[in-house]
Amino acid sequence: MTLLLAGLVLFLGSHAFTMARGPRARLIARVGEAPYKLGYTAVAALGLVLIGVGYGHYRADGYIPVWSPPVWTRHLALLLMLPAFVCLAAAYLPGRIKARLKHPMLLGVKIWATAHLLANGDLGSIVLFGAVLAWAVAARISAKRRDEVKPHAGPATAPRGWRNDALAAGIGVAAWLLFARVLHSWLIGVAVWPGQA
Repeated sequence: MTLLLAGLVLFLGSHAFTMARGPRARLIARVGEAPYKLGYTAVAALGLVLIGVGYGHYRADGYIPVWSPPVWTRHLALLLMLPAFVCLAAAYLPGRIKARLKHPMLLGVKIWATAHLLANGDLGSIVLFGAVLAWAVAARISAKRRDEVKPHAGPATAPRGWRNDALAAGIGVAAWLLFARVLHSWLIGVAVWPGQA
């Protein structure tokens, strides 16, 4: 659990620091933008690695059950992950989905964390997914306040056509299927697709 907590502090701490616009601006002014981005990336990447390794060790050696979610929550989590993957894809494909959701990446992370909180009743999962959900909510509030203080230059308009939205939906569905049927079991060690052992 120690590695997991250390990873959360580094990963979420580095992301939370970006919400502190004053200290962030002062640090960039002092060290420069490129070194700041390099340091930010290194700290976040180290945090992500520690989260993965720490969660794996926790599941293998220190699993602490808190409550037993009913089986249907696993199926609900699997379904919720479909719009989460579409949101993640839409974050990189400007279109009507991105314009409508404003911050689809954060919405995707919130759905991901909520889905996993519903399906997992152990302490490590509650800490991991609860912390990520809390950060995503705080990040969305921070982004909304920044948008209100310093709005974009002109009204946001959706691009013409539905190409990027169709791409986001297609990529999201494909990634969801790949992750649910193959990668979740391979990377996490937990089969999530119905009928898989």
